[in-house]
Amino acid sequence: MSLLDCFCTSRTQVESLRPEKQSETSIHQYLVDEPTLSWSPPSTRASEVVCSTNVSHYELQVEIGRGFDNLTSVHLARHTPTGTLVTIKITNLENCNEERLKALQKAVILSHFFRHPNITNYWTVFTVGSWLWVISPFMAYGSASQLLRTYFPEGMSETLIRNILFGAVRGLNYLHQNGCIHRSIKASHILISGDGLVTLSGLSHLHSLVKHGQRHRAVYDFPQFSTSVQPWLSPELLRQDLHGYNVKSDIYSVGITACELANGQVPFQDMHRTQMLLQKLKGPPYSPLDISIFPQSESRMRSSRSGIDSGIGESVLVSSGTHTVNSDRLHTPSSKTFSPAFFSLVQLCLQQDPEKRPSASSLLSHVFFKQPYFEFL
Repeated sequence: MSLLDCFCTSRTQVESLRPEKQSETSIHQYLVDEPTLSWSPPSTRASEVVCSTNVSHYELQVEIGRGFDNLTSVHLARHTPTGTLVTIKITNLENCNEERLKALQKAVILSHFFRHPNITNYWTVFTVGSWLWVISPFMAYGSASQLLRTYFPEGMSETLIRNILFGAVRGLNYLHQNGCIHRSIKASHILISGDGLVTLSGLSHLHSLVKHGQRHRAVYDFPQFSTSVQPWLSPELLRQDLHGYNVKSDIYSVGITACELANGQVPFQDMHRTQMLLQKLKGPPYSPLDISIFPQSESRMRSSRSGIDSGIGESVLVSSGTHTVNSDRLHTPSSKTFSPAFFSLVQLCLQQDPEKRPSASSLLSHVFFKQPYFEFL
């Protein structure tokens, strides 16, 4: 019996958590210290069509991933009344402690509170017993990290990186303009739709700089991240000192994500936290060619059916049609070459001094993003 069958036969009461049932005032009360945020009603297009809280209206197809420290299963599903493909995130709330429940609540509310094309939007949210169901648009290409694992194990082309990073930084700029730090920029939190729209997810880690009606220059709240997130975090966030951190911490994470996309591996991935911090604090800014910050073990790589960049358009499901092969050599970032523009972008983002890093707004004007725009299809 499938998970969906269990829900249907148990006849558990379904409670809708759709934000359209909340007033605009209640949303602002949730973020009472954030007066600059803009509010607009949920989309009047597909989200009005796919708004059912009846689990029998959703046909689970396949699990396409896991998230939220493996507490959430992510499924491709079909909304049977309309035939629309959707993504469903299912979380057993009984497995979540109080901190994680608050993080889920924040992500759900903020997804409807922020209105920007490059910020992930949830269409419908409801509970079935102790299970939280989150319905969102199906992102046919999945996350940028899924693309790396499936089609680009040795890293993406600069053209593709440019398209992905530009959309992510646009969403990040929107958050920064509204006084919020994302705190979890990485490839797995960058989603890509079938028509190439890039959206930023991972809002459960978000933190506001605005408190009691005033926007602070820095915050000192250190989130209880899992160790898996730390390679992307800035040195000032990891340091936890009296200087605190601000939105420039996200810019550092953009630089790490750029290296991740370019090389197919995450810098600092296999380092102990103390060694990682020391490595991030010393010396000049790192480059996407710096071997010392990448894992040096033999890589486990995946190959696409086509073996070329255009292979991402061959399948709706990112995880299909792939196989795993062993590499007969070490995967070394130094074997790749990058343009001066990309090299400059990464170095600017990875400056140790946060004040020397560009803002998200100025980063969008960087010469790297001035190249011809790349379409996915």
